[in-house]
Amino acid sequence: MDGQRLGGRYQLEARVGGGGMAIVYKAKDLILNRPVAVKVLRSQFGGDEDFVNRFRREAQAVASLSHPNVVGVYDVGQDGDTHYMVMEYIEGYTLKEVIIQRGALPVEEAVRIAEQICDALDHAHQNQIIHRDIKPHNIMIGKNGRVKVTDFGIARAVTSTTITHTNAMLGSVHYFSPEQARGGITGEKSDIYSLGIVLYEMVTGELPFSGDSPISVALKHLQEPLPEPRQVNPAIPQSVENVILKALVKDPFLRYSSAREMLEDLETCLFPERLNEEKLTFPIDEEMTRVVPIITQDMLDQHANGRTGVGQRSGRYEQQLEDDEEQKPQKKWWVKTLLWVAGIGLFLVLGFFGFNFLLNVFPSVPEAPVPYVEGIEVSLAQKKIEEANLVAKVVEEANDTIEKGLVIRQDPAPPMRLKEKAIVTLYVSKGQQAVPMPNLVSLSRSVAEDMLKQLGFKTDAITFEEVEDDNAEAGIVIGQSPDANASVYPTKDTVRVTVSKGKSFVKMPNVVGKSVEQAQVELFKLGLEVGETKEEPSFATDKAGVVLSTHPYDAGMQVQKGVKVPLTVSNGQYPADAKLANAPVYVEVVPGETAEIKIEVSDSRGDGQQVYKETITESREYDVPVVLSPQKDAVIKVFKKDPTKNEYVEYQTIPISYSSLP
Repeated sequence: MDGQRLGGRYQLEARVGGGGMAIVYKAKDLILNRPVAVKVLRSQFGGDEDFVNRFRREAQAVASLSHPNVVGVYDVGQDGDTHYMVMEYIEGYTLKEVIIQRGALPVEEAVRIAEQICDALDHAHQNQIIHRDIKPHNIMIGKNGRVKVTDFGIARAVTSTTITHTNAMLGSVHYFSPEQARGGITGEKSDIYSLGIVLYEMVTGELPFSGDSPISVALKHLQEPLPEPRQVNPAIPQSVENVILKALVKDPFLRYSSAREMLEDLETCLFPERLNEEKLTFPIDEEMTRVVPIITQDMLDQHANGRTGVGQRSGRYEQQLEDDEEQKPQKKWWVKTLLWVAGIGLFLVLGFFGFNFLLNVFPSVPEAPVPYVEGIEVSLAQKKIEEANLVAKVVEEANDTIEKGLVIRQDPAPPMRLKEKAIVTLYVSKGQQAVPMPNLVSLSRSVAEDMLKQLGFKTDAITFEEVEDDNAEAGIVIGQSPDANASVYPTKDTVRVTVSKGKSFVKMPNVVGKSVEQAQVELFKLGLEVGETKEEPSFATDKAGVVLSTHPYDAGMQVQKGVKVPLTVSNGQYPADAKLANAPVYVEVVPGETAEIKIEVSDSRGDGQQVYKETITESREYDVPVVLSPQKDAVIKVFKKDPTKNEYVEYQTIPISYSSLP
């Protein structure tokens, strides 16, 4: 049915699961543009009008549930002969797949999962909905860790007619409650028993009861004592085992009175003060081996208000028995016993002969129970199918979580029975499938990341590295590993993507005071270009071609390669308001001595300009040139070297103001 559109709205995309009664597809809601799961009834049930009506009523009832641990039901519909239910799509794995992959789960994790299932059941029970098919296959573990219970109400839609058609018990016999196997009323406590089996399987990694046929497993639920969980896994705390024991006691009146009561016990079972509590025990039923009558609704009504003990029958029930006894003539106890034994014996004899008579009158085509082969190696699975006189059809498909050669799922699955030589389809894992690595070069970082995620790579498997590149814009992919078209496994390989940070940056050199030619050479060496060159007069120099400024790119700034640096250059003239002068400076020397002198000028051309530096043997007068601007006066300083300290000491300071000059 892949590709089919149901109700003109739901586009089926791929099959994601299936059971004895229905097939589940991932689909797209074309109106709301969201993924959904569509459960499609198998064709053999679609012709049963009574079943379809019950199915619709149940689905509508379940749609009224609103709980974070219940898979929501959005819609129920019919397209031709196809009946379907539209549900919330959960991306993740079934609890059965998790157990197959990991075996026994840590006790803390198992209890956390059981709490969420129990909370969902409590919500459903309060809305008068009984699940009746709690099993790991119907429990989804989302990728966010959220537990979701699915298939609510489906078991309730089964009619006696349907059971006749399939000639098999519906549901999963490994998770049956004794009253389900017995054919009695299945209520809230049946769900509690099934949840107990699920919790048992989570903490031990195995089922408590198994057998060669559904009947043998059902009889074990009725008759055999429960293999204690701590004998399978001694690491289980006694408090957790007590929860399992109370959920799996065969007498429903001894079990938890409600899912809420079991939830409260689960919430505290890992408290330190409870871990080593005493082992829970129950009264021994001395009549355990006799034929147990079907549990009726009247019996359940007598045990309202949460009373679970065998001896704790309601007062109304006991009073009714007393009234009946008073109205009847007293009989001897052995007469009653004899009548019971005779009646039961006659019933069994008549049943045996009647069954054989029907077999002779209405010979049937031999049927075989479908063995459970999910999670095992394909050759062993085929052998089991062939031993059951059925034919195995192998379909391989890629799977990122199941090892190559293991059966992912089967169709149909137990407890279905098929005519001998019927086909059982085995979907076998081909393991992780290699895919070609896409070419990410020249894509933007965000597009490359989305492409890798769509391919199946996880976020932590993708590494981005940013580097400077003179030829690519910032944010563009310039390299990748593995290379394009290389074979990769998205679930186990890692990817390194190199992204451009744009052109590299360099430190702007100081070229002020240098010639234009010198400035060009230094800029070119660093990958910079010379931009507009503008000449203007300057107080700094009267020499033409000297760089005065590189604004806005000042020395020391980080500048991107390829930038054009504008140059302001001297035209060889001072501004019109500049004042030039030669200031006389007299340096005195003691006759017969030698002096090392240094003269510095600070004016509009700059500070600390050295004009003279020499050794003299006699007093001398110097003409010191100065250039003044309206904003900058001049200061002349004379230094003499102190031979004792071997350093120059300021000897004379001569200030010259702009206003003092004509």
